[in-house]
Amino acid sequence: MPFPPSPRARSGPRRRSLLAVAPAALALAGCTGGDSGRPAGDGQPAAERARARAARDSEALAERYDAVIAARPGLAGRLRPLREEVVRHARALGGGRKASPSASPSASVSSSASPSPSATVPDNDKDALAGLATAEKELADRRAKALGGVPGELARLLASVAAAGAVHVYLLTEGDA
Repeated sequence: MPFPPSPRARSGPRRRSLLAVAPAALALAGCTGGDSGRPAGDGQPAAERARARAARDSEALAERYDAVIAARPGLAGRLRPLREEVVRHARALGGGRKASPSASPSASVSSSASPSPSATVPDNDKDALAGLATAEKELADRRAKALGGVPGELARLLASVAAAGAVHVYLLTEGDA
């Protein structure tokens, strides 16, 4: 026994007409999908800029460590491990061309083409350490703020490096007694 036709009238397109139009609609959507000439991962250029900026920041921080080590040799034993970690951060972020962990502090400072404002080192150990701690804290804070604007893997790397910077701040300030 066949089913009786539905008493309600159908409104809108029928399934067959949708199936006939769907391939054309998909083709059009593929051609005009809002591509503005950027690569497929439109967050990539911003992510690459953020990665490069973070690498440059780590390189500049390593140079600052070099300046303090050169000016305050008594702090070298305390600062070298932190500086080496900053250099590893720069490398992980795609940098590390300027600063290498095996470079001597005096060679790194003298090889700078232009003197940076961070090259001025205070006359006492406590102020030199405080200056490095401030630089580490500012950089860690900047990296933490940048996390929302970068893709997952880079965000994890920046979070890790920011956390290491916060540890450096602690290590630079806890031994002031």
